[in-house]
Amino acid sequence: WFQQDGAPCHFGLIVRNLLNNIFPGRWIGRKGPIEWPPRSPDLTPLDNFYWGFLKNNLYETKPTDIDELKERIIECSNTITRETLQKVNDNFYARLLSC
Repeated sequence: WFQQDGAPCHFGLIVRNLLNNIFPGRWIGRKGPIEWPPRSPDLTPLDNFYWGFLKNNLYETKPTDIDELKERIIECSNTITRETLQKVNDNFYARLLSC
């Protein structure tokens, strides 16, 4: 599965055709097999949780180079527990029900 973020530059026919070839019937996004409202960060776990979590933890001290940044992204991502992911999922489901 793949969830497209809905950015205008990711909406072009070329991109959608590529997604249809790589993820046939298994991608989520505007004009995709599974429709998704564009610009809806409250309904997107990556926007609602992950990017903020990553930013808050990565930039406690500024990375010195791209390799350190990549390493810290991996390390930070590996600190996310199953319990945290369950809470994110539960919160996401609750928001879906309120639509």
